[in-house]
Amino acid sequence: MPHHDLVIIGTGSGNTIPDERFADMDVAIIEHGVYGGTCLNVGCIPTKMYVYAADVAETIRRAGTLGVDASIDKIRWADIRDRVFGRIDPISAGGQRYRQGQEGTTVYLGHARFAAERTLAVTPTEGPTGNRAPVEVTGERVVVAAGARPAIPEVIASSGVPFHTSDTVMRLDEVPRRLTIIGGGYIAAEFAHVFSALGSEVTLATRGPALLREQDEEVSARFTELAAGRWNVLLEAAPTAPPEQRGDGTIVVHTHQGPIEGDALLVATGRIPNSDRLDAAAGGLALHSDGRIVVDDQQRTTAPGVWALGDVSSEFQLKHVANHEAAVVRHNLLHPDEPRATNNAHVPAAVFTEPQIASIGLREQDCRDRGIPYVTKVQRYGDVAFGWAMEDTTGIVKIVAAPDGTLLGAHLMGPEASSLVQPLIQAITFGLDARTMAEKQYWIHPALPEVIENALLGLPLDPEQE
Repeated sequence: MPHHDLVIIGTGSGNTIPDERFADMDVAIIEHGVYGGTCLNVGCIPTKMYVYAADVAETIRRAGTLGVDASIDKIRWADIRDRVFGRIDPISAGGQRYRQGQEGTTVYLGHARFAAERTLAVTPTEGPTGNRAPVEVTGERVVVAAGARPAIPEVIASSGVPFHTSDTVMRLDEVPRRLTIIGGGYIAAEFAHVFSALGSEVTLATRGPALLREQDEEVSARFTELAAGRWNVLLEAAPTAPPEQRGDGTIVVHTHQGPIEGDALLVATGRIPNSDRLDAAAGGLALHSDGRIVVDDQQRTTAPGVWALGDVSSEFQLKHVANHEAAVVRHNLLHPDEPRATNNAHVPAAVFTEPQIASIGLREQDCRDRGIPYVTKVQRYGDVAFGWAMEDTTGIVKIVAAPDGTLLGAHLMGPEASSLVQPLIQAITFGLDARTMAEKQYWIHPALPEVIENALLGLPLDPEQE
């Protein structure tokens, strides 16, 4: 039975842990899918490469509002796809070759399940089908970074009708003329933008009363209204029966709002942790009710010598969170007597749809529901000089603060929101109040960040509490 000093399950953020400081250790890395994990292969990176192409297409379509007459001659979907995966696939393959050729590192290409504490049965995913007997592997220490996967409603999964998820839809051979998307979260919103900009007629059906309901209620409402003007948006439209496929290939999805006809179906109804595929209980790992592995603030599981990180354990399914947690685990493996704790007090996030959305901290509804005193200010992009230049009519910055100016949250919707939010991330993280943030530094005129400055200055603060 092979025994290793460290066993890592998953090659996303988990693969970043072993560096030169682990050179004297016997390290094993186990991967049951494509090397490199979700973000590289089917998540953040390829989707944003598609989003950028979609943004360019939409910019061309709207150029006339600025007095620049332009048109799109052709969308070369296959070229877009091949540009994306022509870069990503070699990175994935190169990462695997590097680890396989690294002295002191063993790569197991297979699916891991706990057989006992710090003991894993690895079933190979490569090699002759009849010769894939599990190999038992043990480790002094184990890191579980097994990620998550798309959640598929049973009514669709059991129907036999072909469907796509975020794992597969980017590899299509052509843009579907009519694309049906089931879901109303960030994955649905991003792919609705991509495919509509690149030629599809998109119908987006969600079970809830609005899109992006995890956002601040005002941002969610505004985005839902904008989306309805661009896509066919059906609210409170959960599937009611298994979808059907007609002889001509048309896929019919039955919902509370009636049937939807499309040429392809994308299911974007969330993601679930892969803990259910690990026999976690056999390894002594406790799980939350939603399937996440239980960890403490040092990323330790309930099993001695076992850590977990990323989507398999975190409530934040975000790459920057997984990377942060991986860095904490790396330190704690190397310095067990001086452990560090994960800091997820202020986690920002962005949705790369159109318009972009970014957020950090408390939403207005959080303050209201928790009885926290607060004030808000909504500042339009179009009220500052660069907003005028862009002819922007929909972008907003919403600041949520305590009456004394303590910043509680920030919620942006508009061009470059994912970049514009960064100074507000810094302010909230380091405890800068609204007045200090706005008045104690220069804001370049007439750059777009002035919209943040004006939002901070516009907060209706209580002068007696400042």
